[in-house]
Amino acid sequence: MKGLIGKKIGMTRQWDDSGRSVPVTVIEAGPCVVTQVKTTASDGYDAVQLGFGKAKPKNTPLPVQGHCRKAGVDALRVLTEFPTEGVSGLKLGDRVDVSCLQGVEMVDVTGTTKGRGFAGTIKRWNFHRGPAGHGSKNIREPGSIGMHTKPGRTVKGKKLPGHYGAKRETKKNLTVVRIDAERNLLLVKGSVPGSKNGIVFIRPSR
Repeated sequence: MKGLIGKKIGMTRQWDDSGRSVPVTVIEAGPCVVTQVKTTASDGYDAVQLGFGKAKPKNTPLPVQGHCRKAGVDALRVLTEFPTEGVSGLKLGDRVDVSCLQGVEMVDVTGTTKGRGFAGTIKRWNFHRGPAGHGSKNIREPGSIGMHTKPGRTVKGKKLPGHYGAKRETKKNLTVVRIDAERNLLLVKGSVPGSKNGIVFIRPSR
C-alpha cells in the first residue's frame, strides 16, 4: 500500500539514542477502510480508494452513503485514492492501519495549512516595516509596487497583501521516529501542515 489517511493529534518530543530532544508530530494514521479497488481493466489505471473518519449520515450525501455501504461500513468523512502498481492484494472492506508503513524511514505528509484570513505583507511575506518616526506614513505599508513608465504596471507575482494560509501543502522527507501499531500512531520528526485534528495524507517518500 502506497499511502494512508490520518489525523494530526499535536506535537510532543522524543529522545534519541544520544539523549537529545527531538520535536515530533503525532499522527493518528488509520485505520482506513478500502472502499473501492480500481484496475486497468475496469478503470484504466490501478488504484485503491481508502476511507477514514466517521461522519454523520445527515451531513453525508446519499451517493457517498451508498458507496460506503458497499464496503460494509457507515458513512466516512474522507475518501481518497492512492495509486498502486498492478494487483494490490486488497479487496473491498479490508482495513489498512499504520503497520503498512513498517520499514519506511521517510514519509511525505500533505495537509491544509491554518487559515489566517487577509494579512498584510509583514505577516504574509515577512517584509520589514518602514520608519516609525514622526511624520512617517509608511510603517506597515508595502511601499512602491512597480516601475514608473516602463512597464507602467505591477509585475505579475508581486508579493502583496492577501489571503494567507488555508492552502494545500506537502512536507517532504519527514523522518519516521516511531510507529505505535497498537494505538495506530505515527510519530514523525518536525511539523506537518494544518491544525490539531486536521486531516493529513501520508505517503512514503520517493
